[in-house]
Order: sequence, then structure tokens, then C-alpha cells
Amino acid sequence: MSNPAPRPRDPDRDPGLQPERTRLAWRRTTLSGTVVAVLAVKTVLHGGASAAGITAGALCCVLWLGFLSVAHRRIRTLAATPSPVAFAPRHAAAAVLCTVAMAACGAALVL
Repeated sequence: MSNPAPRPRDPDRDPGLQPERTRLAWRRTTLSGTVVAVLAVKTVLHGGASAAGITAGALCCVLWLGFLSVAHRRIRTLAATPSPVAFAPRHAAAAVLCTVAMAACGAALVL
């Protein structure tokens, strides 16, 4: 089985744009996570402080901090080099875990 021939490079393509778009996407996702964490805390405080509500709100905040850490690390990596290295699978898994768990905590607070 032979490898396909490499595609010719497009002279109009700026390779620096992809890391910039990815960095902006990480920032937007971090902002969305911030909104979820703030709304979770607001829901806990508005609905009356129960032990389960406080726990879910605190867990949302901890998950947000975890996601913020992963996102900040990736944003720094993308900004530091013109050709960034691939995203580590363990960091990607941590970002996904934080995002899904934060959504589950938010859903638990609403229901």
C-alpha cells in the first residue's frame, strides 16, 4: 500500500491562522464554561441553600477551574510557537471530562 502524494501548498494560505482560530475557540469555550459556573452558583443561591445544591455548585466551580487550567495551557502553547505540537490525549480527555461533568452538574441543579 503506497502513501498518497502530498498535496501542493496553497501560496495564499497563512499557516498562522489555524492556531489563532483554535486559540479563539478555546477562549469562547472558556467563556461558556464561566457562564455555566456563574449560573450554577446563582441557581444555588436563588433557590435556597441545600446541601445537595451547594455541593453541585461547588463541583461546578471546581470543574470550571480544571477546564480553565487545561484551556489556559493550550492557549499558551498555541501562542508560543508558530507550529504548535498536537494536543495531548490526557489533556483532551480532561477537557472533555470537565465539560461533560459541568453540564451534568448544571442539569442536576435545574432539575
